[in-house]
Amino acid sequence: MEIIRIPKVMQDTVGGLLIRGRTIGFVPTMGALHEGHLSLVRRSREENEKTVVSIFVNPLQFGPSEDFARYPRDIEGDVEKLEAERVDILFMPEASLMYPVGFSTRVEVGTISETMCGACRPGHFAGVATVVAKLFHIVKPTRAYFGQKDFQQAVVIRRMVKDLNMDVEIVVCPTVREKDGLAMSSRNMYLSGEQRPAAAVLFRSLKGTAESLASGIIQIGEVRHVLRQKILSEPAVSSVDYAGAYDPETLEELAEPKGEILLACAVWIGSTRLIDNILINIKKER
Repeated sequence: MEIIRIPKVMQDTVGGLLIRGRTIGFVPTMGALHEGHLSLVRRSREENEKTVVSIFVNPLQFGPSEDFARYPRDIEGDVEKLEAERVDILFMPEASLMYPVGFSTRVEVGTISETMCGACRPGHFAGVATVVAKLFHIVKPTRAYFGQKDFQQAVVIRRMVKDLNMDVEIVVCPTVREKDGLAMSSRNMYLSGEQRPAAAVLFRSLKGTAESLASGIIQIGEVRHVLRQKILSEPAVSSVDYAGAYDPETLEELAEPKGEILLACAVWIGSTRLIDNILINIKKER
C-alpha cells in the first residue's frame, strides 16, 4: 500500500492511473477505522481497479465546543487494517496542506444541510461539503463510498455532486451494526462500560417505531412523539437532538405518509452524541 501525504503528489498519482484507463474507488474517512469503514473498502475493491482511502480529521466540520481534539485517532492500527484489505493508496494529508494560510472558500449545500444534524450543528455540513469537494478534486474517483448511518451526509454530498457537475458516482452502502443493533461508529469508543449496552436503544427504538408505523398502529404524525419516548425510556439517554420521520430526498419532516420513509435520530448518552436511521417502505410493508 502506497501512503501519500501531499495533495499534489496524490493528484499526479491518480492522474497516471486515469491516463491508463483505471477506475478508482474512494473511501473518505476520519480514521479510527472499524468494520463499517472496511465494508466500504471491500465494496470499492469489488467495483474498481484501484482503491484509495483517505484519513483526515477535518477541522472545518467541528464546532467550537465539539470533540475535534479528542476525536479517536489510531493511525498505526488503521494502516494495518488497510494493508490487510489490500488498499492501493492511503492519502493522509496534513491540515496545513488542505487548508493553507489564506484559505477562505466554503461549499454550502442549501436547505438539506440545515435540518436534522444541520440544525443542531451549524456549519457542520459546510465543513463536510468543503473537504469532500477538495478530496474529490484531488483523488478524482470514479466512485466514492459512504455508509447509510451518515444518511444526511450522503444526501448533502449527492446534491453537491449533482449541482456542481462533479464526475463521480456516489455509492451509499448499508449500515454495519454490532450484534445488539448499535450502528458501528468511531465515537462508540467514547461510551463507558455501562453506557455501551444502553446505546442499543437507538436501533431498538427505530425498529419498534417502524414496525408500529408499517402495521398501522401509529400514524406518521405520531412518529416524533413515539420514537422520542422509546428512546427516553433508557435512563442512560441524557437528551435527544431530534427523532422523527423524514423524506429521504428532501430531509423534511413528514406530515403525510409516502412510500419510502427515513426514520432518524440523534441522541446523547452522557457526553457522546450518536446518530442512527433506517429506511422503510410503507407500501411494501403493508
